[in-house]
Amino acid sequence: MKKIQVPKESVKRLFLYLRNLNYLAQEGRETISSDKLAQDIYVSAAQVRKDLSYFGDFGRKGVGYNVQSLISDIKSVLGLDKKWLVALVGVGRLGSALLNYPGLEELGFQISVAFDIDPKKIGKTYREVKIKDSSQIEKIIKKEKIKIAIITVPVSAAQKTADVLTKAGIKGILNFSPKYLTIPENVKIKTVNIAIELGNLAYYLTHSESEARSFI
Repeated sequence: MKKIQVPKESVKRLFLYLRNLNYLAQEGRETISSDKLAQDIYVSAAQVRKDLSYFGDFGRKGVGYNVQSLISDIKSVLGLDKKWLVALVGVGRLGSALLNYPGLEELGFQISVAFDIDPKKIGKTYREVKIKDSSQIEKIIKKEKIKIAIITVPVSAAQKTADVLTKAGIKGILNFSPKYLTIPENVKIKTVNIAIELGNLAYYLTHSESEARSFI
């Protein structure tokens, strides 16, 4: 049987559905329709049903979706039904903000170790995460079997950091450095460039609402 290719945008929307479902669960909601779920994240009900259909048959006609069951199903699809240990490299302003951001743990990601080269930062603890010397990256990551890393170092150190991380066994990198990095083919990377994202917003605001929505 031919494997269905799931659109990347459908996978991205699963995170939006999950976030909204978590809010609904906190409010005590037990069921939700595709129409309501669509309204809350500004897509059509048909889009919700299509996105979910790639991964199974979750709802009941005339009843909708059970909130807790759908949360569990989406977490399983996204691989968030287990805890992921994460290494953070670079404890500057952005790195410190990420260490103090509770939203990561809500999705099952735990920054278990942080690295920096600044002697004044090494040894300090942020939210129970101790900052280690960057020279220990390979040793610690291999020992703790960490597979995901976040890079928040200056652009001049980004590629070298990525090289060390992949050598240590990291398989997924979230890169906040404003530079596209060269990595092995078996490693996944996502580069977050805030300036480009703001540029996209500027484009949408420059054009009419109807035209801009077609690009979202």
